[in-house]
Amino acid sequence: MEIDRPGLAEFLRLRRTALQPDDVGLPRGQRRRTEGLRREEVAELSHMSTDYYARLEQQRGPQPSAQMVAAIAQGLHLSLDERDHLFRLAGHSPPPRGGESTHVSPGMLRILDRLHDTPAEVVSELGETLAQTPLGIALTGDAAAHRGLERSLAYRWFTDPDARLLYAPADRAFLTRLWVSGLRDVVSRRGPGSRAVRIADDLYERSAEFRTAWDAHEIGLRPRPVKHFVHPQVGALELTCQTLLDPDEGHFLLVYTAVPGSESHDKLRLLSVIGAESRSPAAF
Repeated sequence: MEIDRPGLAEFLRLRRTALQPDDVGLPRGQRRRTEGLRREEVAELSHMSTDYYARLEQQRGPQPSAQMVAAIAQGLHLSLDERDHLFRLAGHSPPPRGGESTHVSPGMLRILDRLHDTPAEVVSELGETLAQTPLGIALTGDAAAHRGLERSLAYRWFTDPDARLLYAPADRAFLTRLWVSGLRDVVSRRGPGSRAVRIADDLYERSAEFRTAWDAHEIGLRPRPVKHFVHPQVGALELTCQTLLDPDEGHFLLVYTAVPGSESHDKLRLLSVIGAESRSPAAF
């Protein structure tokens, strides 16, 4: 499949100009002459350089990788049909839909964009963080930056000791059972050749703890509504987790809140300040 440079450039430009800053959670500003979003705004939303994105709209540069196309589709808040069209224009076969998809729906992103002062994230059925609010990143780190099997927290739980440090020691035994129970459920639904099976097979070879939990054949565990985090900067946090399901994609929006007036509520406010300072240019 070959890249359609004119078609790709036109589609990107039309989708960019059709969006307003409010549509993607960006401030409008007082001096905006550009119709729709600016190129630098789309580049920022897509986690790439402005020059790279600009060259695509100018029909220049190398063919974008499938990973780059996926990032642009997410940055432009494309629907699944629009995402698939973008992939074909860029000379790639579209990724799978449903449980294997990592493309967050525009509706879910619109909700996430409005949670400026709340830790929240969109996760897949395998515990892969697909998008986060700024305060979500301040709480759990940039979990969406992981690649390969390590994108799944269920996988990192058994392969990276640091993955457990954010969670209260008293909860870790239950979380081990929860992740294995959830993975078993996805394996049974997705079947051979799925990403869930690859994760389970790899963990079964690598982790004795995983083998013990897997061989117990436990299934159907549900997350507890209250999460206990141990943040490296603000300490212990007790947060309630509310979940919104996207049934078409099998994605979950997790929103973390604290009881108003509680110590955890005060710590979240402090974390929002710390997170904003860490993103400030003066902090680097």
